[in-house]
Amino acid sequence: MEKPPDTTSPVTGPATGPVRRRTVFYIPGYDPIHPRRYRELYRKEGAAQAAICGYALALAPKRGGGAYGWHVTAEMDGARVAADVDVLVWSDIVRDSMAGSIPATYAQLVRTAWEYVASGALFRLMRLRKGPVIAALYPVGMLLGQLAVALALGWAAYALTALTLAGLLLSGWAAAAPGLVAGAIVATAVLHWFKAHDNHLFAYYLMHDYAYAARHKGANPPALEARMARFADMVAQALKGDVDEVLVVGHSSGAHLAVSVLADLIRGGRVPANGPALAFLSLGQVVPMVSFLKGAHRLRADLRFLSARDEITWVDVTAPGDGCAFALCDPVAVSGVAPPDKRWPLVISARFTQALSPERWRDLRWRFFRLHFQYLCAFDRVLDYDYFAITAGPLSLRARYAGRAPSPSRIERAVSKHVSVAA
Repeated sequence: MEKPPDTTSPVTGPATGPVRRRTVFYIPGYDPIHPRRYRELYRKEGAAQAAICGYALALAPKRGGGAYGWHVTAEMDGARVAADVDVLVWSDIVRDSMAGSIPATYAQLVRTAWEYVASGALFRLMRLRKGPVIAALYPVGMLLGQLAVALALGWAAYALTALTLAGLLLSGWAAAAPGLVAGAIVATAVLHWFKAHDNHLFAYYLMHDYAYAARHKGANPPALEARMARFADMVAQALKGDVDEVLVVGHSSGAHLAVSVLADLIRGGRVPANGPALAFLSLGQVVPMVSFLKGAHRLRADLRFLSARDEITWVDVTAPGDGCAFALCDPVAVSGVAPPDKRWPLVISARFTQALSPERWRDLRWRFFRLHFQYLCAFDRVLDYDYFAITAGPLSLRARYAGRAPSPSRIERAVSKHVSVAA
C-alpha cells in the first residue's frame, strides 16, 4: 500500500546559513548530445522563471578550466548569489554505447528483454508505475514493428519482382533469386530509413539506454566506473573551496550515478566536517530500472548507505505527470534496502498539473520526453519547487526544505526481488 499522509520530515539537523556562493554539479541522464544544450536550457528557462517570479538571473561564461559549465549571478529575496554550474559529462560514453549496427541493436533487444523478464525485474517494476515500464516496452514494440514493416515491404518487392520475371517466361531460381535480392534491398533500406529518423521516433535511443543498464545486469561498466571516480574527485575538490553549498543534481539516469558518486565520497572521508553544505537533488529518477536488476549490488549498497547519512541533504523530486520517471517512488525503500535509521530521501512532487497553467499543461501533457525535462524548466505557478531558486538562490537545500513533509502519496513498500548489496 502507498504511504499514508505523513507530517514528519527527514530534513533536520544543524541549520545552514545563507548561501552567497554555490557550486552546482549537474549529472545528465543517458544523453549523447553535447552539454551546451543544458546551458541553453538553463539560460532560456531561467530567464522565463525570473520574469514570472520577479527575481534577477544572469548567465556568464564559466571562469577557469575544468568541466563544461557556466557562471550564474542572481538577486533573490534581497540577496545576491553567485553560482558556478558544472556539467559532469559522460555523453562520450553514451555515444560509444550507441555505436552499433542495426542487427546489433536487435540483438540488444533480445538480450535486454530477456534480462528484465528472466530476472523478474519487469514484473516487479510494473507494480510501481506503469508509465516508465510502458516507456521501457516502447522501443521493443517500435523496433519489432519496424522489422515487421521492413519484412512486409521486402516480401512485396520479392513477389513483384518474381511475378514480373515470370511474365518474361522465367521460372525457378531465375525468377526467385532476383526477387530475393530485391526483397533484401528493400527491407534493408526500410530499416535504415527508420534508423535515420530515430530523432523523431526514439526507438534506437531508448533501446540503447535500457540495454546499457541491462548489459552488465545492473552493474556499472568499467569506463563508467572510471568516469564516476573522476566526478567524485571534482566534487571533493569543490568541498575544499570557498563556497557555502556544493549541490549535486542528478537527472533521470544521472540520479543513480550521483548516488554512487556521493556514497563513494562520504565513505572515503572526503566530506570536510566544517566545509560547505553538501546537498543532492535527484530529479525524474529511474533508479528502479537499474536497482531491480540482479547484478546491481553496488547501487543497492550505495542507496542503503546514502539514505542514512547526516553529511548530506537528499531531496528527490518527481511528478506523476512525468511518464518516464518512477514518480513518488522512494528509490531506497522500493529497492528493498532501507536501513532502520533511514533518513533520505525526502520525496516530494513537482506537481506538474498544479504548477503549470492549464494551457501549458494541455500543450505538454502528451509530449512525454519534453515533460521528463520539465524539472529543469520554468513553471507558471511556482509552488515549493523552483529549479533556479534551488541552484542560484540564497537558501541551501536543507534550509529550503526544513520541516517539509514528504508527499503523502509516495510509495515506500519494498518491491524489488533482488536486494543483495554484496556481489
